[in-house]
Amino acid sequence: MTTRMLCHRGLRYAGITLGCLIASCSINLFLVPSHMLTGGATGIAIIVYYLTGLPIGLQTFAYNIPLLAAAWRLMGRRYTIDIIIGTGIFSACLDATRFLNAYAPLNDYMLAAIFGGVFNGLGYGLVFRMNGSTGGFDIIGAIVKKYYSLGMGSVIFGFNCVLMCIAAFLLGVAPAMFTMICMYVNGTITDKVVAGFQRRKAVLIVSDQAQAIADVILSELSRGVTFLHGQGAFTRKEKDVILAVVNLTQIAKVKLLTHAIDPTAFMLIISANEVEGPGFSQPGKRILDRFDARRDEVHAEELKETRTRR
Repeated sequence: MTTRMLCHRGLRYAGITLGCLIASCSINLFLVPSHMLTGGATGIAIIVYYLTGLPIGLQTFAYNIPLLAAAWRLMGRRYTIDIIIGTGIFSACLDATRFLNAYAPLNDYMLAAIFGGVFNGLGYGLVFRMNGSTGGFDIIGAIVKKYYSLGMGSVIFGFNCVLMCIAAFLLGVAPAMFTMICMYVNGTITDKVVAGFQRRKAVLIVSDQAQAIADVILSELSRGVTFLHGQGAFTRKEKDVILAVVNLTQIAKVKLLTHAIDPTAFMLIISANEVEGPGFSQPGKRILDRFDARRDEVHAEELKETRTRR
C-alpha cells in the first residue's frame, strides 16, 4: 500500500471519527436530556437507557452484532469491516460523551429537537460523505435492497416509524412528536452535507448563435463550456447545445448575455449539487488563459486559410 493510499485512508477514518463525535455530542447534549430519540439501533438503545440506565454506546454495539453477522454473510467481508469500524467508533463516542448530559444548554423541546437534528445531520452527513456507516437500520436497508429491490430510504423510514410508535407508547406522545421533527431536520442536513452545500447551476442553451454565446461565457464569466450535438425533432436541423456550469449568482448574467446575442435562445437551468473537474474547479484565470490561447489558434488558422486561397 502506497503512502498516498495510507494518507487517504487515515484522513477518511479521521473524518468518520469526527462525524461520530459530533453526532454523539448532539445526542448527549440535546436529545437525551429532553427525553427524545434518534433513529436506528441507537434509538432502541436510548429507549432502554431511559428505562434501565444501561450505557447507550454499549447497547448500540451489542444490538449491531447480529446485524453485522448478517451483513458479513450476505453482503461480504469488505462491506462489513467498514461498518464494524464505524459502529465501534460511534459506540465509543456515545459513551465517552455521556458526561454532557449534565450540561444540557436548552430546556425548550422544540429548540432541542431543531439543534439536535442539525448537529446530528452534520455528524452523520460527514460519516456518509467519507463513505462510512454507523450500522443499525442502514444494514437492514442494504440487505433488503439487495435481495428484494426495495429502496433503502423506504425500509429505514418504515423501521423508524415503528420505533416512534413504541416510543409514543412508552415515553408519551410529545417526545415522539418532537423526535420526528428532529429526524426530519437530521435527514435534511445529512442530505445537504453528503450532496454539498455549494449551490451550482447547470445551464443548457439551444441557439443558432452557439459559438458566440460560448465565447462570451468563456470570456465574461471564465467558465468552461461544452458543446453537445443535437438535432431539432421538427426541423431536423443540426445544432450545437451549450452546456455550462456556473455559480448561482452568475445565472442572471448568463441570461442577460445569452438574450443579448440571441433573444430566441432556448435555455434550461438545472440544479447541480456538486461539481468537480476541469472547467469549473480550476481557477478562473486558467480557463480564461486557455480560451485566449484557443482564440489565437483559431485566428492563426483563419489567416493561414486566407493566404492559401490567395
